[in-house]
Amino acid sequence: MSVSLYYTAHRATPLSASESAAVTRLIDARQASFPYEDEESLYVYDARTADAGTVLDGSTKLPFDPGRLLPVVAHVLDSVTELRRTLPDAEWHVHLDDLDIEWDEAAGYELPGMRDADLAAKLAAERER
Repeated sequence: MSVSLYYTAHRATPLSASESAAVTRLIDARQASFPYEDEESLYVYDARTADAGTVLDGSTKLPFDPGRLLPVVAHVLDSVTELRRTLPDAEWHVHLDDLDIEWDEAAGYELPGMRDADLAAKLAAERER
């Protein structure tokens, strides 16, 4: 059984050409900076298959490896934060399966402990056992 992050943006007007270009650049940059080749990164679905009013839709399957979980969660949520700031007038829904992730204007999307270096080290050490 896998756990995934889901992210969706809705609004009445489709993306403009400049917005589409900005989103594409951001997605490409965030995927290029992803820390693990063999894990799923930010994944945005093909806009042509989206429901009416959906301007961005995607998901990321999270790793089973506890040592990789926090870096992946932090990277993807930081990516979605940048996307939301690129499309601020859209209505966003970000969730981890059934758990909604709330927006914080200053911090963006975060989960408790996702930047805790001690917790990340502990999880990585457990992986080595």
